[in-house]
Amino acid sequence: MFTSNPPTGRLSAVATSREFALDLQRVAIEVGLEAAAHVRRRRVELYSGPREPDFASTKSSPTDPVTIVDTESEEVIRKALNSRRPGDSVLGEEGGGPANTDAAVQWVVDPIDGTVNFMYGLPAYAVSIAAAHQGVFVAGAVADVNSGETYTAALGAGAHRISPTGEWTPLRVNTPSSLQMSLVATGFGYAASRRAEQGRIVAGLLPHVRDIRRLGSAALDLCLLAAGQVDAYYEHGLNVWDWAAGALIAQEAGAAVELPAADAAGNAGHIVAASAPSVAEAFANTLRDLNAVGPIPV
Repeated sequence: MFTSNPPTGRLSAVATSREFALDLQRVAIEVGLEAAAHVRRRRVELYSGPREPDFASTKSSPTDPVTIVDTESEEVIRKALNSRRPGDSVLGEEGGGPANTDAAVQWVVDPIDGTVNFMYGLPAYAVSIAAAHQGVFVAGAVADVNSGETYTAALGAGAHRISPTGEWTPLRVNTPSSLQMSLVATGFGYAASRRAEQGRIVAGLLPHVRDIRRLGSAALDLCLLAAGQVDAYYEHGLNVWDWAAGALIAQEAGAAVELPAADAAGNAGHIVAASAPSVAEAFANTLRDLNAVGPIPV
């Protein structure tokens, strides 16, 4: 379905013009901001009272919730995309979508990446939207709901952060001198068996790095790597909507990115890893030494 990490020159190989990628980027930004505004407003409405709001359902485990706002946000996104590009298909975390599609453009969306943070009022959750053209991710946007900032990229056009007032700032990864001086972000799954193995990996990695950060949103983790606020990131068991936009943004900011097949299920437990190029080899070797590059299935 997708080519998750296209080689240099792939953009022209699929006959996607720079202008077309930039147009898809514009749509991703507009729709991401619209959905983020909805999430921001609904967070105040539902969580400002004395009663904890009900969840719509749970996903992989009882500790992996989906709130009614996740569902609403995806509905906002689908409606907005359909109004702008009615011939495209959409694959969403909550509403699903076709595994294979004849549409030239498919949108991959996570209506709230960081739902637990959203529930608890921790300021680290985002709306993530990516566009794939003929199977290649060419544009994406990650709208940070709390800060009002948007991280975005178009294939071959670099990565940027957009302020709430509309200023664009180019993004570039750090150049740490060693893995020992690198700040590493990661995340954990919800299944107990996977979390136990992830804990083992973190314990083994800690002596080799500056420190570990656990934000709770894979999309934002990858954007922080692009912005030079962490130096490396890895996580097992993500689905394509978790990483599609963030990985493109990190890649366009200069990161070395290793991705699973885009149609790989999160339950298979494959690794997503990205880092500054200056420590990419050392990071990969350390993860390999810790037996961390293979999948952690549930």
